[in-house]
Amino acid sequence: MAKKQNKKDAIGKGLGALLSSFGNEPIPPTVKVSKVESTGSVVEIPLEKVEVNPHQPRKNFDPGALAELSDSIATHGLIQPITVRRMGDGTYQLISGERRLRASKLANLTTIPAYIREADDKEMQEMALIENLQREDLSPIEVATTYKLLIDKYDLTQEELGSRVNKSRVSITQILSLLSLPPSIIEALNTKTISRGHAIILAREEDPALQLMLLNRVVNEKLSVRALEQAVANMKTAPTNSSTAAPSTGLPGEYKEVQENLKNFFGAKVQLKRKSNGKGQIVIPFSSDRDLNRLLDLLEE
Repeated sequence: MAKKQNKKDAIGKGLGALLSSFGNEPIPPTVKVSKVESTGSVVEIPLEKVEVNPHQPRKNFDPGALAELSDSIATHGLIQPITVRRMGDGTYQLISGERRLRASKLANLTTIPAYIREADDKEMQEMALIENLQREDLSPIEVATTYKLLIDKYDLTQEELGSRVNKSRVSITQILSLLSLPPSIIEALNTKTISRGHAIILAREEDPALQLMLLNRVVNEKLSVRALEQAVANMKTAPTNSSTAAPSTGLPGEYKEVQENLKNFFGAKVQLKRKSNGKGQIVIPFSSDRDLNRLLDLLEE
């Protein structure tokens, strides 16, 4: 059982408290809507008076999922109210439930049940970030971005953040490392071409060219996470000789560019060797018969 956190460990009115309570307001599944508006009550409010939360990190909503939720709301009504705070001009600002709000508008509702709570701007942003982390469909990059926002804004260590989101420090470090990946690998992760496990392994390598080479191998050879780990281990333990030694740094700039293009194309540590008389070699190593066949297929394209 987790120990109860001291008040001195909280941020503002308590990021830790928000983590344990936000999203778990005492609202039963079937809500009795009050006709009298007060803080802590659930009331029907006009949809047109609800403005979205400007601090909401979530920007993309799946149209198909919204349509399904909209059909359900049109048939059964909205089961779980949205959460809002009152603004001074008679409007309301959304704290949580933007997906429900959007679906209700699609269902042509004019009013929506809303849970009224007090929150200042700082608490609003905290709760928006925390709600973002509670989503099941959050991508690894979205999780990493939210972790970084929490660390930067509230000056948290990774250990402190881990205790607040119930994750180990190692897990926090691994997720944050994804933010350092090249754009092409981030895109592959966002499109689910590779998994979070693949991306974490790639993030351990500091050389972007090596990362891209490994990405190509994962995609072309359909490597599992375990197979990628083994491929990286094999590369690091392979003996070096005249044919596998690192390419000379004395290559002219245009030749280095050609070498990098070949690496990216073949997904292998291609070496371009050039002598002073203009003669040279292109060395393309392979790790298995399967890898050789992959390279031959590329050459035949």
